[in-house]
Amino acid sequence: MLKQLAFALALVAGAAHADSGLHTDLPLSYLEQTQGDARNQPLVIFLHGFGSNEEDLFGIKDALPSTWTYLSVRAPLPVAPQGYRWFTKTDEPEYNGETDELFSSARLIKDFVLKATAKYHTQSDRVFLVGFSQGAIMSYEVALREPELVRGIAALSGSVLPVLRSALKPDAAMGKLAIFIGHGTLDQALPFSSATQANKVLAGLGLKPEFHEYPGMNHTISEAEIQDLKAWLEKSLK
Repeated sequence: MLKQLAFALALVAGAAHADSGLHTDLPLSYLEQTQGDARNQPLVIFLHGFGSNEEDLFGIKDALPSTWTYLSVRAPLPVAPQGYRWFTKTDEPEYNGETDELFSSARLIKDFVLKATAKYHTQSDRVFLVGFSQGAIMSYEVALREPELVRGIAALSGSVLPVLRSALKPDAAMGKLAIFIGHGTLDQALPFSSATQANKVLAGLGLKPEFHEYPGMNHTISEAEIQDLKAWLEKSLK
């Protein structure tokens, strides 16, 4: 994933300077790019996938507006040798995602979003979660249960777990969420059907996700997806 993403990002626009140090003043450790004492700038929070780390998605910011604030978060649970996870998937045949780790990580992300929104002097309607794989699963888990936290979520190669699907009901607050779904048709880790199923579930709740399929793409992020993400973020702020 890291090598493929780096290649894609080399094709897109140049970067603004980012702070390379790991910050630990919020409930989860994170990398930051911000423009000085930014006030009311859009805030984009990246959530990486299983076994990766906070560096993985951070480069996406280089293709996005340089005046915005970007945070890339490290999941709380370690994975050997140098990765992290939000939760561990069990091998139970009837696994639905209901684990203490999932709920604990969701609480941490919620707390992180609230405190980051305050720290960077912005409003919840200018905050976005952008998650890949397990990070996309967590974006759904947090935002669909607490839709007032953010303006929208981008679920890249993710899924809506059964434990969340069973809890969802139509909600006026949820209807205000902007949602981007992007998925490769040849994804070998989370099949493309995960995206179509998520889209169907959300549409059944009255939501209108922006759905993008990427023919021939596996479990990664392409240049085309990054450009589609950029356009969606900018449109969602209008």
